[in-house]
Amino acid sequence: MATKEKEQKEGGKKEKGASRKKGGDRPQEAPKEHTGVGLAVVAPRLKTYYDETIRPKLQKQFGLANIHEIPKLTKIVLNVGAGEAVKQPKILDGIVAELELIAGQRPVRTRAKKSISNFGLRQGQEIGASVTLRGARMWEFLDRFIAVTIPRIRDFRGLGTRSFDGRGNYSLGLKEQVIFPEINYDQVDQVHGLDLTFVTSTNRDDIAFALLRELGMPFRGDDKPIVPLPHEMVS
Repeated sequence: MATKEKEQKEGGKKEKGASRKKGGDRPQEAPKEHTGVGLAVVAPRLKTYYDETIRPKLQKQFGLANIHEIPKLTKIVLNVGAGEAVKQPKILDGIVAELELIAGQRPVRTRAKKSISNFGLRQGQEIGASVTLRGARMWEFLDRFIAVTIPRIRDFRGLGTRSFDGRGNYSLGLKEQVIFPEINYDQVDQVHGLDLTFVTSTNRDDIAFALLRELGMPFRGDDKPIVPLPHEMVS
């Protein structure tokens, strides 16, 4: 009998404790909806300008009867090589963080494909980082790159026209990552270079050159403005 009474008392204490704990919880507030919920997604302004102005112009310029032959920008690849990461792995962590700020997308770490004893490099070792931009992020990055980043290059005299690969793709090398406004110079541990590759849908360099020039890439000898956008599209 004593055992049963003890169990009943202990059970009663547990129920009271549970009720107190339940009653003491504060009511959770319903999560607030974002102010942009339900609104239509606005297309990047450079993409809109390409669809409305550049596509018809290039089709007429090169006499392209098939609309699928009209060139377009398919992706932009950002790549950073860090040979110092072999001996100092923390350097690569900083590069990955900076590349994510610049691109707005998480990069992937590149690994060595084979071992090179002279450089102390082993196969599979992390030696850099890269990120591939497509879609809206690609257009927004290109818009910022042309309008904000390029004017920050010191002693800039235009982009070279000899960096096409013969298949409609253009590569560009930058000496410093600090020209990007997303990078805080005071927090930079090491200044490093950056390679950009603009991949187009055409395999002809002359058509790819015309596409990038119309998008606003300031090639040498080109007097076109850096951001060739109509006034009504500028916010």
